[in-house]
Amino acid sequence: MQWETVIGLEVHAQLSTESKIFSGASTAFGAAPNAEACAVDLALPGVLPVLNRGAVERAIRFGLAVGAKVNSPSIFARKNYFYPDLPKGYQISQYELPVVEGGHIQLQIVQDGKEQEKIVRLVRAHLEEDAGKSLHEDFHGMSGIDLNRAGTPLLEIVSEPDMRSSVEAVAYAKTLHTLVRWIGICDGNMQEGSFRCDANVSVRLRGSDKLGTRCEIKNLNSFRFLEKAIDYEARRQIEILEDGGSIQQQTRLFDPEKGETRAMRSKEDAQDYRYFPDPDLLPLEISGNWIEEVKKGLPELPQQMRTRLEHDYGLSMYDALLLTADRDISEYYEAVVGKLPSDPKLCANWVMGEVSAYLNNEGRSFDVCPLSPAQLAQLLLRIKDGTISGKIAKDVFRQMWAQADAESISWKNREGVDEGLADRIIDSQGLRQISDSSALENLVYEVLAANPKSVEEFKAGKEKAFNALVGQVMKAARGKANPAQVNEILRKKLTE
Repeated sequence: MQWETVIGLEVHAQLSTESKIFSGASTAFGAAPNAEACAVDLALPGVLPVLNRGAVERAIRFGLAVGAKVNSPSIFARKNYFYPDLPKGYQISQYELPVVEGGHIQLQIVQDGKEQEKIVRLVRAHLEEDAGKSLHEDFHGMSGIDLNRAGTPLLEIVSEPDMRSSVEAVAYAKTLHTLVRWIGICDGNMQEGSFRCDANVSVRLRGSDKLGTRCEIKNLNSFRFLEKAIDYEARRQIEILEDGGSIQQQTRLFDPEKGETRAMRSKEDAQDYRYFPDPDLLPLEISGNWIEEVKKGLPELPQQMRTRLEHDYGLSMYDALLLTADRDISEYYEAVVGKLPSDPKLCANWVMGEVSAYLNNEGRSFDVCPLSPAQLAQLLLRIKDGTISGKIAKDVFRQMWAQADAESISWKNREGVDEGLADRIIDSQGLRQISDSSALENLVYEVLAANPKSVEEFKAGKEKAFNALVGQVMKAARGKANPAQVNEILRKKLTE
């Protein structure tokens, strides 16, 4: 039987405010347990919540970025459940009238060399407070409670069940991850729990319009785990159904060591939480002026930039996707193109190639890249004007990187600093290419005279012999010969 997987994601993005959503306690990561939990977070008698304006503003920013409706009024509700790490016995969240309603995320997926677009609709994005954390290690057989995260502001982004494979789900999660960092509402740090996914997975017979019974896989904090968890859960449900069984609605956890999901508890429905409006919080009024003010502060969005890079620079969708995966990458790339507008593709290749590789190897991000766009552009210009070959350019780049890195200055602070670095290295080491035709012809004559066997093999139709002769010329020139000229002169002499 042909089965279809149906996936919807609930993503919790921790908002980038310095204080919590209903108290003035810090949201900084890594403090000692309970060091950043104030009286409001601890739910001591008599305390009252006060809404953080910065959290609301970030939610509005997200709503505008995804083309959603920003509700006014918006209502806060109490979501009732009982865990040790939830001091009040309820979580302040939103149910009816969330701050953001509707909207969509546009995906661009490259798979098996094929490019495709897909729209994933959003149900809502609502504000809520995070719970604390139960700790079960190093407590001599007991559990501990850390309430530092209690009250941390979250934006829960809920999608429609529009995804049909783990590939689409990962593409959606990555696109959303890029967006929340791009517009500055979340740092996206998955290791610290700032961005985590719950996946709702069900299966149905292909062609059916009826949704199957879903299981929710909680707290997936990496894209790789998200993919593996969805694939395993879909296979598990299909096997049960094909054996004549039925799916039980459950909340499940993913075990990355075993690569499988396991039951955590039966899945609750909305009525189980007994939502009702929080009497301590007035309805949230969001004025049109406030929305307009937030809209003015939005940057060019990733999808808009991808379209522009493809249209204005002639880049492929794949290149545009890579260059807009992070706002720092796109800013760096555009700064390089600004210095070398004649070849945006060459700029893209080096930004995504050498620069990205060096940063990845050192575990650093683009915002701390030591080499300035002007320095990189000068190196690329020397490739274009034939001063050095692409191979020599990589060696020059290595030396440029080492010298710039030793100064410990990020590229954003290097404007006008040592922009002649590439030329200085090229000249000091005598790396300029031999582009003089007569000098190259002399080298070619010498190589042809010294390699009669390769000459005969080429004349017999063996193209590999030509490549061998090119290699010999480049060796004789100690790598300084212009490869394009060598190819042209060598082929001309061989066919005379």
